[in-house]
Amino acid sequence: MTSIYTDKTKEPNVAELKNALGDTYILWEQLVAFTKSTNPKAFEEWKYSGVKYGWSFRVCDKKRVIIYLLPREQFFKIAFVFGQKATDKVLESNVAQAIKDDLQAAKVYAEGRGIRIDVKDDSNMKDFLTLISIKITT
Repeated sequence: MTSIYTDKTKEPNVAELKNALGDTYILWEQLVAFTKSTNPKAFEEWKYSGVKYGWSFRVCDKKRVIIYLLPREQFFKIAFVFGQKATDKVLESNVAQAIKDDLQAAKVYAEGRGIRIDVKDDSNMKDFLTLISIKITT
């Protein structure tokens, strides 16, 4: 499933995002705010990744992307890429076993293991905040 924003010439705006995400927009805002408060040097950006993937939103620091937020209709996905040290910390943490299983099953690339998780409600917010903290501190 690709982004709901596929027009390269039109970066998504807040009004469109609120409308598209519906009730999950507040969760998007909370994740961005937490990431930026945990890492004050973090900045946000939209990035167009081609016709196949469309626009995605990232919160980054100087060295890397901390989180990816991928807009869909009435929900979004949160994505992470963890190096080996961060992967080990996630596996030792108290995040949901399903997230740990997804991470362990993820293919290992040079930049690490990537996972994407649907955000349709606040049921995994505590886990997401833990994952963001691990990403920032590792």
